[in-house]
Amino acid sequence: MKLLEYPDAEMMMIDIANRLAGELNSYLMRHDFASFAVPGGTTPGPVFDALCAADIDWDRVHVILTDERWVPEDSPRSNTRLVKERLLTDRAAAARLVPLYLPSAEPEKRLAEVQADVEKELPLAVLLLGMGGDMHTASLFPGANRLDEALAPDAPPVLAMRAPGASEPRVTLTAPVLDGALSKHVVITGAEKRDALQRAAELTPKEAPIRAVWTGLTVHWAE
Repeated sequence: MKLLEYPDAEMMMIDIANRLAGELNSYLMRHDFASFAVPGGTTPGPVFDALCAADIDWDRVHVILTDERWVPEDSPRSNTRLVKERLLTDRAAAARLVPLYLPSAEPEKRLAEVQADVEKELPLAVLLLGMGGDMHTASLFPGANRLDEALAPDAPPVLAMRAPGASEPRVTLTAPVLDGALSKHVVITGAEKRDALQRAAELTPKEAPIRAVWTGLTVHWAE
């Protein structure tokens, strides 16, 4: 794992956007399309704001969320909504979105369809993740009901997940998919998450799921 520290968050977000754009362009020089996995939540929003205007052949970029709450797209808690508003705009409006949510009461009813779509995108070319203070990433939460299955080497590409403190069911890319990305980045801010990152180094993936993508990972941090 490589840690990059920045003097301020604004500079970090711009630098991450530039790095991601460079990696996507490099990959597209050698492949027909690039699968680009991104997190929800508030932290990556400024990265998306900078990246959406980048000079990339966006119509050959397939955007996938790393995880999604099982809520309709018009919900304020929808990661899909965030990505459409902050990333899939400007030049990036030409990108293709690979959905993790399909309308139904429970994720299990549509999970086979979601998995089939995600399988076509593997391996991921570029991955951007967030991390919580509890050291979760995507919807791989400590104590989640199917965490062991999601961490297993033979895990399916997508699983439904329920966890203490998560008010809705989630769907998440599993550890082998995330760890198999050709380029892996995590963006975090603040002292709490820096401390959590340091604690994670001494823990197992079950205790600190971020460890499931540790090898070759670049962590970007600013106060």
